Parts: sequence; C-alpha cells; structure tokens
Amino acid sequence: MDNKPKVVAVIPARYRSTRFEGKPIAKLCDKPLIYWVYIQAKKAKNIDDVFVATDDERIKKEVEKFGGKVVMTSDNNPTGSDRVAEATKQLDADIVVDVQGDEPLVKPEMIEQAVEPLLDDGNLQLTTLMTKIDNPGDFIDSTVVKAVVDKFDNVLFLSRSPIPYPKSRQNFVIFKQIGLYAYRKDFLQEFKKMGRTPLESVEDVELLRAIESGYKVRGVETTYKMYSVDTLSDLIEVEKIIKMKLKTGEL
Repeated sequence: MDNKPKVVAVIPARYRSTRFEGKPIAKLCDKPLIYWVYIQAKKAKNIDDVFVATDDERIKKEVEKFGGKVVMTSDNNPTGSDRVAEATKQLDADIVVDVQGDEPLVKPEMIEQAVEPLLDDGNLQLTTLMTKIDNPGDFIDSTVVKAVVDKFDNVLFLSRSPIPYPKSRQNFVIFKQIGLYAYRKDFLQEFKKMGRTPLESVEDVELLRAIESGYKVRGVETTYKMYSVDTLSDLIEVEKIIKMKLKTGEL
C-alpha cells in the first residue's frame, strides 16, 4: 500500500485589490498572471495536483481557459490562508502548499523546499520559506516581513519592524519571510477556525496566528528570490524577465 502523503498546491486569487484590481488575470506575455504561477507550481516534483482558489467568476473563467483547476470559495476570507483552507476542505490532500497568486516566477524548487520538512517530520504542522536579507533597505522596509528563528529554525516571531534590533556590532544573519507556506490539511482547517489573533491583526502577518496559538512554524531557508507583482510597474518589469526566460528556454 502506498502511504505517501498526497500533496496539493493551492493558489489563492482574488479580483479586488486596493493597489491592482484584477491582478490575477492581468496579461503577461499574452497569458494571465495566474497562468505563470500555475505552470510553475505544476513543475514541483513533490506536488500531486494544483488548484486555484477564488471567489470571482472572471478568474475562474480565465483559469479554466488554460486548462487549470478551480475551487470556488466565499468572498469573506480575511487572508489567503483562510481561502486556501476553505478550498482544501473539499479536496483529497494530506499536505497543502499555499502559493501566492502574484508570484509568476516562483521556482518549483521553492515549493519542494517548503514541503520537505513536513514529509520528514510527522509532528510538524506548518512551514514558511525565508531568505537572508542582503539589501539593508529591506531591514527597515515595513512591507518586508522579518523572521526571527531559534537554533532549530523554528520561527520565534514575524514582524514588519526591524528585528532583531542590532544593538551590538556582532554580525547576525537577518531573514525575511517569503510568502509561501506548507500546512498539514488537518491543521489548516484548525488554523481557519482559530480566527484572527491580536498580533496577527496588529502586524498583518497571518502566520502569527499559529505562533500566538502555541504551534511551531518551521522556517525553511531558500536562496531563491521572489518577484512579486504588486503594481502595474511590477507587471511590466516581470514581463521583461519572462520574455528573457522564454528566449533562453528557462520557462
């Protein structure tokens, strides 16, 4: 009997956005942005299936047009993880990877890295990717979530503030969180039931909900970089990168 856990990737996508309405279906090289996220997730070796979770028929139509799978959700989910939790309630899965819908250049290897600790440690419930900060500006940028971990790489805290504060001149590695998470499905359902917690609301960082509730979140270091599309200008820059990668056969 095959006891290998079933792993699915779910891409939360909403049409309404303060900075960029309709972002998931904005065109990148004549394809909707969500298409590029989807095909990258499909390439991950330890992923059995990929779904888009949305509450908007326009996104559903575009995803189905390129042959993608869609799960419709309600429109009152406060975070992407809550939307993914609602979607996966209907799915056959043991492990669920939350892949951000505005990361068209996400590496399949990043998804694999997030999943591996859950396959290796049956007691672990949740992972998040993180990477070393090499740009000093990121340390003070409130849009960049900093991650402080213990010596076992369990996350102690996540903050938009510059932490840990460099009072001494001792060299110290500073990490930023990458918005790619892997959950056990059962835990993800519990996560949704918890509701938003005080620190999660103050920082607007959803994984603080798990930390505040006493659960371990394993930080998984990656050297890969993300290219988030938050604005129209980001879309233009990412399109240039995609065109270059298409020419070189990287995509």
